[in-house]
Amino acid sequence: MTMHAPVSFGAGGGEPYARALRSDGRLRLTDPDRPDVVTTMDVSRWSAAADRVDRSLLDDADGPVIDIGCGPGRMLVAARNRGIPALGVDVSAEAVAIAQRSGGTAIQGSVFDAVPDEGHWDTALVIDGNIGIGGDPAALLERCGEIVRTGGRVIVETNPDPLADRVYTARVVDTDGHESAGFPWAEVGLDALHRHAADAGLVARQSWTVAGRSFCELLA
Repeated sequence: MTMHAPVSFGAGGGEPYARALRSDGRLRLTDPDRPDVVTTMDVSRWSAAADRVDRSLLDDADGPVIDIGCGPGRMLVAARNRGIPALGVDVSAEAVAIAQRSGGTAIQGSVFDAVPDEGHWDTALVIDGNIGIGGDPAALLERCGEIVRTGGRVIVETNPDPLADRVYTARVVDTDGHESAGFPWAEVGLDALHRHAADAGLVARQSWTVAGRSFCELLA
């Protein structure tokens, strides 16, 4: 057991995340304190092959890649197709099973627990909103800094709103109304990411936006 919450993204209750993974459905990420604000997540995009933007995140990888919250494993397959060693970590047994069936190497577990080859990964990917994992961005980034090698990279996908900086108890609901248990989550824009990265001892190297998605490269 760790000090981090035992309930993870989309788990508990009606298990909407596992259901959506099996059906390539859509999920709504909700905040009870802001019922008028709903984030829609297209699980079919996570289950599809990596697109041009996804693949570009691997362009500068000089060694093995670890995907934090790998989901069904599209980035693992993309790395394998380039001959880049890659490992995915995800708390969802369903997601890990799909990633493995797709030919990716993935393990079920929390990023806050020990991972294989800790301290030796060249690049850690924290994309698809996964900077929200655990509801503590600085702690997550500090953990990523421990996982990559000295001088290694952490590629974070940020909220399109650079001023976004919220921690809250979220729930996930699928199109049939199945709702998860509450879990800690965060929304982090570029401005907040710079602050959290500094707290975690990481240095921001560059940031960019492409096809409506925003990213920042941090150095350990």
